[in-house]
Amino acid sequence: MGLCIVILAAGQGTRMYSDKPKVLHTLAGKSLLEHVYHTAMGLTHRDIYVVYGHGGDEVPNALQDFRVNWVEQKEQLGTGHAVQQALPDIPDVDNVLILYGDVPLITEESLSTLVDAASTTGFSLLTTHLEDPHGYGRIIRDENSNIIAIVEEKDATEDQKRIFEINTGFMVVKAGLLKRWVNSLGNDNKQNEYYLTDIVAKSVADEINIAPVLAESNIEVKGINNRSQLAEAERYFQLVQAHHLMHRGVGLSDPARFDLRGDLEIGRDNEIDINVVIEGRVKLGNNVTIGANCYLKDTIIADNVHVLPNTMIDNAVIGSGCIIGPFARIRPDTTLDEDVHIGNFVELKKTDIGKGSKVNHLTYLGDSHIGKDTNIGAGTITCNYDGAYKHQTIIGDNVFVGSDVQLIAPVKVHDGATIAAGTTVTKDVAENHLAISRSDQKAIPKWKRPVKK
Repeated sequence: MGLCIVILAAGQGTRMYSDKPKVLHTLAGKSLLEHVYHTAMGLTHRDIYVVYGHGGDEVPNALQDFRVNWVEQKEQLGTGHAVQQALPDIPDVDNVLILYGDVPLITEESLSTLVDAASTTGFSLLTTHLEDPHGYGRIIRDENSNIIAIVEEKDATEDQKRIFEINTGFMVVKAGLLKRWVNSLGNDNKQNEYYLTDIVAKSVADEINIAPVLAESNIEVKGINNRSQLAEAERYFQLVQAHHLMHRGVGLSDPARFDLRGDLEIGRDNEIDINVVIEGRVKLGNNVTIGANCYLKDTIIADNVHVLPNTMIDNAVIGSGCIIGPFARIRPDTTLDEDVHIGNFVELKKTDIGKGSKVNHLTYLGDSHIGKDTNIGAGTITCNYDGAYKHQTIIGDNVFVGSDVQLIAPVKVHDGATIAAGTTVTKDVAENHLAISRSDQKAIPKWKRPVKK
């Protein structure tokens, strides 16, 4: 006996008011379906089936790296019909775990308990209690507290609507039983759909007890049906991550104003200010400070680095002791050696900078190699694009580049050279030479500025 997992992901999500399939909307930088998939992958299983429908092939095309069997539900005729599409290839002796692509916070712990509970009866069901159960199917129990039915909100009586225990939709059922019950479902309800929940009545008729399991928390079983619910789930998810990081020693100025949309590897004594967003895979060394309103993506930051407020760093490697920002932008394929200073309104792209060099103000360096102990003055730009191709600028060690310099790539400035302020560099500059290009300054006496008449 094995475990097969069926993830239902065919719904349109009309209340999202979006052309995108609901399961492709994102939570913490990953689609809702990705969250469910990665949780499922944590369980010991034989196969995973994802039932998709709305949006055609948009869902499988967006998630091609999933190790699943994609099953199309060409007509959306309800959850029972959706499960039916995935059942033919599942052995009768296996258990089937039903998951939902729009319930992203379900935990591996609750699912493991649910799987274990099905080992005795062949049918387990995850429930929870809500103060406001509106919109959810109600759990109906008999005088002995056995589950005997699930009644959907639209079909419930007024008395049934006052029941606070609800169906989460998560269940584990022996495949042989599930096939028989699903194939006999009817659609005599207000939605004219085949409800998966109707198999509860069929299990009662077959005298098969349902093993109830109470969810660890209400939030983990809440589905995402609109933008408000998505935002609520986002904040909950981020708060959980923030507290997890703080328990590991990260200092967060305000855990409610922190977003981790990927994986963060941390050292010791790191401090992160408010409104910092981290995406992809980011690694922080020891004694790193990240100022307010910063964005880090796919970046490695070494020890003793200070990232000042309003700085963006994307796909870069930052050496120890660097100071970056404020208002700096470090673009992909940039590498900074130790003790580099990058100041305000500096943009770097595909550039590596040697130890101890400084680029402090209002500068763009693209496709460049900068040596050690070099100073790049304010207003310097590398003119790396000729309209068709990118070209490289190479600047050696101990070079002084004055303010307002344009370096027309491809060009090389050798060690120890000095570039005077206002110079346009079109040719290589030899070692220890001064390069200067300026038009003569003119003075016109008794000049009168134009005035409006």
